[in-house]
Amino acid sequence: MRKQFCDALVARSRSSNMVFLTGDLGFMALETLQEALGDRFINAGVSEQNMVSVSAALAREGFEVWVYSIAPFCYARPFEQIRNDVAFHGLPVKLVGNGGGYGYGVMGPTHHAIEDYGVLLTLPGMSAVVPVFDEDVEEAIQAVGDRGSPVYLRLGRGAGPKGYAPPRYAAWRQLVRGAGPTVVVAGPLAGAYVEAFAALAEERRPNLWAVAELPVSAEALPPELLEQIAESGRLCVFEEHVRQGGLGSQLAMALADAGVAFPKWRQGVAREHHYERSGSQDYLRRQSGLDAQSALAVVAEMMNGSR
Repeated sequence: MRKQFCDALVARSRSSNMVFLTGDLGFMALETLQEALGDRFINAGVSEQNMVSVSAALAREGFEVWVYSIAPFCYARPFEQIRNDVAFHGLPVKLVGNGGGYGYGVMGPTHHAIEDYGVLLTLPGMSAVVPVFDEDVEEAIQAVGDRGSPVYLRLGRGAGPKGYAPPRYAAWRQLVRGAGPTVVVAGPLAGAYVEAFAALAEERRPNLWAVAELPVSAEALPPELLEQIAESGRLCVFEEHVRQGGLGSQLAMALADAGVAFPKWRQGVAREHHYERSGSQDYLRRQSGLDAQSALAVVAEMMNGSR
């Protein structure tokens, strides 16, 4: 998604007072944005805490401020500055974490971002945007850029089937329809399930929903989603994030607030920050049971079990 991100920001920079700060990252990727912004493109160096404090000051002065780094260095290393300088003052700084989830798989646990939005959403006024497909990025940038409060943009790797034309960007989208359980997935992981789920017979095929914006509230839940959950009583949630503070817990609370029961529930999450062996994002998804085949097995188990 990084190319789409850069292209979208170049286009946006023509009509906004944008300032972009990077923690010494973006070589061979962000040069066109640097050229478009000139002095408003700032390489803050390997000093993420200072970078976030500077971004807060710039936002306070009325600039549209984007802060970019590899995801853990965007939210974990400068967390105190995000909390005290950005969130406590309600400043609309746009934090951009590249490589969400296990995106930097082979780099090891220091580079894994599997607790990112859960941590950040504990802060006042914070929201998160997690594009599902590469095609989402342009509209996601618009949604993030126009937000008058702090926001975290989690970039990953679009994983839709070859030639697949996803529905237009929205906070909630149904990607596959069927008569099976309801499956809700955060971010690009949803795209990895489309082909496998769509191939199932209709009576076993899940209703697959992709979520691109957090936190989840009862008021924002699509009525059709609520109807499907109430009808089947079976709900699965998958996310490349730890269990605590993730989409699953947020959705469960929102459904409780909405008075919707789901007697049978399963959740797939990022199980570990590191395993005995390191590997690619796909490998780490398999280790956590987040790959498409593991998701199919969970759906089959739910269909075969009693309600």
